[in-house]
Amino acid sequence: MPLVEEHAPKLGVAPCCHALALSRSSYYRFKAPQHGPHRKRQSPRALSAGEQQQVLGALHSERFMDQAPAQVVAALLDEQTYLCSERTMYRLLKAHGELRERRDQLRHPSYKRPELLATAPNQLWSWDITKLLGPAKWTYFYLYVILDVFSRYVVGWMVADRESSALAEQLIGETCARQGILPGQLTLHADRGASMKSKPVALLLADLGVTKTHSRPHTSDDNPYSEAQFRTLKYRPGYPERFGCVQHARQWSGETLDWYNTEHHHSGLGLMTPEQVHYGRAQALRQRREHILSVAYAVHPERFVRGVPQPPKLPTAVWINPPREVTH
Repeated sequence: MPLVEEHAPKLGVAPCCHALALSRSSYYRFKAPQHGPHRKRQSPRALSAGEQQQVLGALHSERFMDQAPAQVVAALLDEQTYLCSERTMYRLLKAHGELRERRDQLRHPSYKRPELLATAPNQLWSWDITKLLGPAKWTYFYLYVILDVFSRYVVGWMVADRESSALAEQLIGETCARQGILPGQLTLHADRGASMKSKPVALLLADLGVTKTHSRPHTSDDNPYSEAQFRTLKYRPGYPERFGCVQHARQWSGETLDWYNTEHHHSGLGLMTPEQVHYGRAQALRQRREHILSVAYAVHPERFVRGVPQPPKLPTAVWINPPREVTH
């Protein structure tokens, strides 16, 4: 016999909703009568369609098209005219997709981050100019250096009493001829100095088939290898406080750059010298170092707790600003 409904126990809304894991607000919202879609009420203070067009016409006029709403409101008030508030002008501009910088001002271009790769010598060079203090105050000599990014080898340098695009053109041309650079082989990277961006240098590189790239403005990290090489030279013991003449600067530069190329064991090159890496002798020298270390391990293995020691690895790829996926 079916259960008589009136004899069944009565439960309130709260216990039922708890048993069904349903919130009471959802229950009451479901029971409420439906009144159709909600309509946004029109504010009595809103501008009419004609008034909105009048405000937009003023903002689009030749007189006010490049001025901010605050300037427009102030100018109209001086002429005893009031259309609407500054905030209302911004709302109208946003509703029509015109909310942007209205002032006529210089817009700086967006410079792309240079991403350059070298896997062998004479693929990527970096060059820069640094000042050497002269004998008197406010006098300088200028050291031009062209560096191979893969091997850190100084392929060309020059000391002059001025910074000149003609001298830079001469140095680059002689260095490319000395290294036997073929068209399409080399990329030459530099910052955005006057000599680096000069027309004679650009025309020379185009004639030689050399690709030129530049750092972003005010970004020294885009030319890190030349900056690091200058730091190595200037922080070396014996760096003169001032140079007496241009001949003195050339003598010091020649001796120091020769030491850098042939004697300085670079930490980024597996403690090889730039000359050994640039001219392909580094791999044979590393094998000799590996043999010597293995002999030392065989004589005294107890001194090497991590097993047979290995010499530092040689570089296989050198980047200027590696892509972020490569970095990660």
